[in-house]
Amino acid sequence: MSSILIVTDAWHPQINGVVRSLERTAAELEAIGVRVEVLSPQDFKTIPCPTYPEIRLSLTLRGAVRRKIREFDCEHLHIATEGPLGLLAASVARGNGDAFTTSYHTRFPEYVSARLPVPLSWSYSWLRKFHNSGSGCMVATGSLEKDLRERGFENLMRWSRGVDEDLFKPYEGSVLPADLPRPVFMYVGRVSVEKNIRAFLDLKLPGSRVVVGGGPQLESLRKEYPDVLFTGSKTGEDLARHYSDADVFVFPSLTDTFGNVMLEALACGVPVAAFPVMGPLDVIGDTGAGVLSENLQEAAEAALDIPRDHCRKIALNYTWAASARQFLDNCIAAHDIHNDTIAEAKAAQ
Repeated sequence: MSSILIVTDAWHPQINGVVRSLERTAAELEAIGVRVEVLSPQDFKTIPCPTYPEIRLSLTLRGAVRRKIREFDCEHLHIATEGPLGLLAASVARGNGDAFTTSYHTRFPEYVSARLPVPLSWSYSWLRKFHNSGSGCMVATGSLEKDLRERGFENLMRWSRGVDEDLFKPYEGSVLPADLPRPVFMYVGRVSVEKNIRAFLDLKLPGSRVVVGGGPQLESLRKEYPDVLFTGSKTGEDLARHYSDADVFVFPSLTDTFGNVMLEALACGVPVAAFPVMGPLDVIGDTGAGVLSENLQEAAEAALDIPRDHCRKIALNYTWAASARQFLDNCIAAHDIHNDTIAEAKAAQ
């Protein structure tokens, strides 16, 4: 039986695409007989991350991480994030001469530059060194793969995403206020500067605008945009019913690498309006399940004409079972690449 240790700085109680992807991947792998262990901040003392307090940064040392990795005794090591745990785990693996894979979930350089005057080249240089030190770096889309390859990233492997079609589906009835004017244009996700939410909130759309999610900008934007309904965070069926209640899902982000929320909206039968950038170009593209335009206003209004059943049909092309199988195949391939590299080095001596 194969076994995989996933090391991640992003884990419960966080609610985001990284956590959901890892959680579902682990569940699907276990369903086919793979033993999956997770090393996360829950295993250590933590402090809140500056500017992003929902993320807990682990306070630990290389020796403690090395002992944990040894205790789990897994065949494959996957490092999902570039935080304290990810950095220490990579250091341990390199020191032991062990194979490991990484995954590129977040356009970290763009997130940093949105908050601090740090050149993108500095952040990308550091990330390139980290990810290239492994035997494979998993990316969700073709657009991201092309972008990173042009920046010097190596051993890139495709790992797509899925959607829970039994949870995210069209629902009868409404969870939004009965007097809320229609149509409803909705954003779901973290309420923070890197998500470019103002591009949505500033639109002069008919009907209503709804924001579902929490984050550091929630209270300030709630005061600044009193005509917008901010529901706060939602989970489970409550979240799915909110999606289902929308007429158009507006995705204003310019920095996401994929955008799981788009799949969730589509599975609920809701068309997507977005900018023609990485993520939307890969998920929506020319599927007809959404409208991509530099003019987000026009995209949102045009998306109203898209049939809801077509949106769900497109979403069902993405399954977590296929995603997990792809993940496992990548881990196995990276292990083989690592062994081949060692063999070639020995033969050259």
